[in-house]
Amino acid sequence: MDLVDRWVELAGPGARRIGVDMTARYGEPHRRYHTREHLADVLDWVDELADHARDPDAVRLAAWFHDAVYDPHRHDNEERSAWLAERMLADTDLGPGVTAEVARLVRLTTTHAPAEGDTNGEVLCDADLAILAAHPERYAAYAAAVREEYAFVPEEHFRQGRADVLRGLLNLPELFRTRPARARLEQRARHNIETELMLLRS
Repeated sequence: MDLVDRWVELAGPGARRIGVDMTARYGEPHRRYHTREHLADVLDWVDELADHARDPDAVRLAAWFHDAVYDPHRHDNEERSAWLAERMLADTDLGPGVTAEVARLVRLTTTHAPAEGDTNGEVLCDADLAILAAHPERYAAYAAAVREEYAFVPEEHFRQGRADVLRGLLNLPELFRTRPARARLEQRARHNIETELMLLRS
C-alpha cells in the first residue's frame, strides 16, 4: 500500500494533506537512512507487534512522526518532531488525549527506554530498533547510510561517537522489550552490533 494511503487509512481522508506532507519529509534529499523505507519498516513492525500495545493506532501515529524532523546537525530532532505532531494533529478529529500520547511516544525515541508497563512505548521502540537485527547485508547498508548522514563529521570523531552509541546499546539488559521482538531479534541484533564495533576498531 502507498504510504499516503496507509496514513489515510489510519487518520482518515480529512487528514490526507498531513500524510502527503509527512511522506515528503521522509523523502528529503539529505536523508540516507531515516527515509520512507525506514518509515515503512517501522510501520510494518508496529503492525507485527500491535497485539502487545494498549493503543496500536496511537503507536502507528507516533511512528509516522518519530523522525518527521530530521537534521543530523541537531540534537533536538525528537523534541521538534513531537512538537510538529502536537501542532499538526490539533487540526484533526483526533482528541487531545491521543495527540498527547503520540507526542509522548515520539519523545520516548530519544532514549528508547520505556517505563515498565508502557506497552505503547515498548512497541514503538522495538519497531524503531528492529533494523539492528537485519540480515548482515542490510545491516551493513544501514550502517553505511548512517555514516552518509553524518558525512560532515570527521572519520575519527564519527567512529568514536558511533562506538559509544553501540556500546551503550550492548550494555542494556535487553534491547527489545516485547516478548516476540526479544525472541526473534535480540540475539541477531547483538551479533550485528558487536560486528560493527569490531569493524570500527579495525
